[in-house]
Amino acid sequence: MTVLSGLVCAHNEEARLADCLAALSFCDEIVVVADRCSDRTEAIARRMGARVVSGIFPVEGVRKTAGVAACRGQWVFELDADEGVPPELAREIRTLVNAADSADWYQVPVDNYIGERLVRRGWGGSFGASSVARLFRKGVKTWKNDRVHPGTVFTGECGGRLHAAIVHKVDDDLPDMIQRLNRYTDLRAQDLADKGKVKGLADDVFRGVRRFFKCYVSRQGYKEGDYGFAIAVMAALYPLLSNLKARELMASRRTLVISAEPAGASASDLVLGQAG
Repeated sequence: MTVLSGLVCAHNEEARLADCLAALSFCDEIVVVADRCSDRTEAIARRMGARVVSGIFPVEGVRKTAGVAACRGQWVFELDADEGVPPELAREIRTLVNAADSADWYQVPVDNYIGERLVRRGWGGSFGASSVARLFRKGVKTWKNDRVHPGTVFTGECGGRLHAAIVHKVDDDLPDMIQRLNRYTDLRAQDLADKGKVKGLADDVFRGVRRFFKCYVSRQGYKEGDYGFAIAVMAALYPLLSNLKARELMASRRTLVISAEPAGASASDLVLGQAG
């Protein structure tokens, strides 16, 4: 019989984790990766029968990889703590993983909610998604080493898009959206600064305008009213704020290096000293 593993990565999610794990009851096992949790996340996961992987994971890709490694099933279905699975999606997933002719991985639609309102249009860029590749055979999906929304690489055959959707509670309201934008751009800035891949202001503005047009016009965000406009603005600001913060971070790091140098020492002196 095919074994399906449900995987949840969480950081201090005691308020939402129980509902999330209950939604995964159709899985044969549940694995929870508890990343630096200081609340009751681990206790709740164990109480509900999940196997817990506890640790400190600096980037999301490492966290996801550790979770998949702990899964015993041939198939893995990922879910975030702020997401749920309606019965029709659970049935569709079980049918697919038990079928003899299933592909290797599938895209799953997402119904995104802001508060109690379902917002279907306008999502895109790094600020939201209308579908995600969350159902896959173990060993098919790998992640790049980024702090937020890491790139993914798949092997094998894609089976297309499922019909039923994950229910995603994205934000409570507009202030919550702004806080998330600030948090995501902080993390993205660290990735950019670490890699030294910081773009110029002109490029940021161009990408921002293109993202706004794509979300608000091409993806019909204008049909969602104020929230559609806000999503397009957030998507546009994401690359601009990320790169501005990255440049500020890199300048701060250079200042720290200079202040740490002994008086009168050159850069070559420091390198020679370290080498010795």
